[in-house]
Amino acid sequence: MFSFLKKSTPDKISANVVEKPVLSWVERLKSGLARTGNQLTDLFSRGGKIDDDLYEELETILITSDVGMDATHALLADLRRHVREHKLSEAAELKAGLAHCLLKLLKPLAIPLQADTHQPFVIMMVGVNGAGKTTSIGKLAKYLQSQGLSVLLAAGDTFRAAAREQLMAWGERNNVTVIAQQACPEQGRRGGDAAAVIYDAVQAAQARKIDVVLADTAGRLTTQAHLMEEIKKVKRVITKVLPAAPHEVLLVLDANTGQNALSQVKAFDQALGVTGLILTKLDGTAKGGVIAAIAKAHPIPVRFIGVGEGLDDLRPFVAEEFIAALLGMPT
Repeated sequence: MFSFLKKSTPDKISANVVEKPVLSWVERLKSGLARTGNQLTDLFSRGGKIDDDLYEELETILITSDVGMDATHALLADLRRHVREHKLSEAAELKAGLAHCLLKLLKPLAIPLQADTHQPFVIMMVGVNGAGKTTSIGKLAKYLQSQGLSVLLAAGDTFRAAAREQLMAWGERNNVTVIAQQACPEQGRRGGDAAAVIYDAVQAAQARKIDVVLADTAGRLTTQAHLMEEIKKVKRVITKVLPAAPHEVLLVLDANTGQNALSQVKAFDQALGVTGLILTKLDGTAKGGVIAAIAKAHPIPVRFIGVGEGLDDLRPFVAEEFIAALLGMPT
């Protein structure tokens, strides 16, 4: 694969050239969450006893890592109980205790997507501008194909020509059909009716016996009521063509938005009835704690998390893996 990047005479490559090691999924996730993991590792590795000062420092790290006030206080209360029940006294013992408490909080969110319960299974992708919806659709299409499911894409973001082109490119990479309206420059940004595009896509999937329809939608600012009303219309139209659909409403969240992600969850869930979340961009400055904030304030299953731009960089959310990466622990 990618043979064009390789030298034709590998025996002549300098012995000083060292190939970059390929990191595992958990190692990449750990690297992405290093900003929080390093702080926690430093705190727990200092030694000393468990005392109020240690709890106070831990509280600060959790709050500044996007865990939020409510979830932080709940976690610390549970952690204090755990410490008392297990008679822990050393700071180094607190990491395993925190992992235990985090697992109780996050495990209920780790519910895998089941996309084989209907045919076609219609997934409506929503989110604010720039969250990574279209990219996530491309990766999700690859994942679903790896599960033996056929996929069709609906270019429902008719506001931006670039979104349509991006989705077409993902369709080519995954070798899947993309249903889209033809570009119409004289109409400006509003090149067509998103609901009509997705309607056509669902009908096409029915005719072709496609397993899954991934329906892209335009980015929404949750503060703009008319935009939220438009996306409600898209959902209603999907239901008209297929009464049980959409079977999944996936909200894509940028992990770097911190506590703003929680307000997005509340707004989109109120408007559409969100059934699952995709957390993207856990590969740089993201702190990762927002999952705990969501679990406490508005628990909705986290279906997938993403750590990069590659086709395989979207994986199902596994609470144990995420916590190990967040705390810098072995899996």
